[in-house]
Amino acid sequence: MPNLSFDFSQRSVIVTGGGRGIGFELATLFADAGADTTIVDNDPSVVEVAADKIGAQAATADVTDTAQVEKVVADVIARTGRVDVLVNNAGVLRDTVLWKLTDDDWNTVLDVHAGGTFRFTRACVPHFRTQQFGRVINVVSYSGLRGNTGQANYATAKAGIVGFTKTAAKELARFRVTVNAISPNAETRMIASIPDSKRQELTAAIPLGRFGEPSEMAAAVGFLASEEAAYITGVVLPVDGGVSM
Repeated sequence: MPNLSFDFSQRSVIVTGGGRGIGFELATLFADAGADTTIVDNDPSVVEVAADKIGAQAATADVTDTAQVEKVVADVIARTGRVDVLVNNAGVLRDTVLWKLTDDDWNTVLDVHAGGTFRFTRACVPHFRTQQFGRVINVVSYSGLRGNTGQANYATAKAGIVGFTKTAAKELARFRVTVNAISPNAETRMIASIPDSKRQELTAAIPLGRFGEPSEMAAAVGFLASEEAAYITGVVLPVDGGVSM
């Protein structure tokens, strides 16, 4: 993790899908910056290990279940008295060409990505309004901006989150709540599993010539959650080495 100067020592932060990958890096940044950080994941063994590793709180929840989502937020409020930052990162893949997509493939991906983002944001809004402060950062994707073969469900979900981000930004601005998104392009386990020839092809398409580090994605999220970003809302920030240009 780079030596960043973010200070979230008086903040309460929720990161969904924070048990591994980019989500874990996002949670690590907030925990290292002093925030009371809650990691949410649907696998208790994963989330408990991750939270223990960085000194965060673990919460097991299915983001498609409204009651479970609301309980996570209620528990955070009961423990800390507030919620300041919400990072919607939880996701799942069910990739295949659209004529092979089942209803379950479609519904699951949309409900986890777009539905989870909606449910957690909705649950936090009453507290943001009371505080007259809040930061929401949603994780979207190049696929949602440009489409990608085999990802009709995922691209639709991420495109929907872009629309949700801009709408929520307009609705919540009056309460001093900002809502933004990042579109990452990071070195992850999925990228590492790609055959070398395909990986070289993908890398060649990135103007900066490499995939980003998960910590670089976290730095962008940290900025959008910071006091310095108070006048930025409704933005989708590409953190992708220029590949979306």
